[in-house]
Amino acid sequence: MRKTFFAVVLALATVSTGPSFAAPAAHKEPLDAATLDSVKLQFGKLMELANRHDLKALHEMFWQSPSALLVAKSAIPSEGNWAGFWGNEAIDQKLHDIATSGPVVLQPDFSKLKVVGLTHDLAESYVPMTITVSYAGQDGTPKPFLMIINWIKVGKEWKVASEIILPVPPAPAPKG
Repeated sequence: MRKTFFAVVLALATVSTGPSFAAPAAHKEPLDAATLDSVKLQFGKLMELANRHDLKALHEMFWQSPSALLVAKSAIPSEGNWAGFWGNEAIDQKLHDIATSGPVVLQPDFSKLKVVGLTHDLAESYVPMTITVSYAGQDGTPKPFLMIINWIKVGKEWKVASEIILPVPPAPAPKG
């Protein structure tokens, strides 16, 4: 009898309180459309400066912090094929090395550029692109890459907090 009583009380408690999980709240974009558009404009400016090899202006586009990050091809075997370069001095040196290695052309597919707000002062952009570069053993042939940038708002400006450039591997050969 006692077990039956507790089972009934438990069943009534479950029915009266409903499910024990909460429905997820609807997503609210933390940044408005005008702000997302301004980040897109900053991305366009970044590509223009990179293609012009304007290293001083590129330096200014990055967040001035030891936590700023650039992920790019490495020329030093001990770093691995691709590596992270932390802080502005390391980023400036890497961009200098790449820019002085020969022609560098970044061609983003702006039709696929996506920018999303993460918080009111953080945004992320993603775009596939073709990069032509002769740095660190690359042969100057245009190749596909993905570029992912985390943007941080510093004062009234959006700065690059991290820029991650990933090579797209070739599609596997069909079997058979």
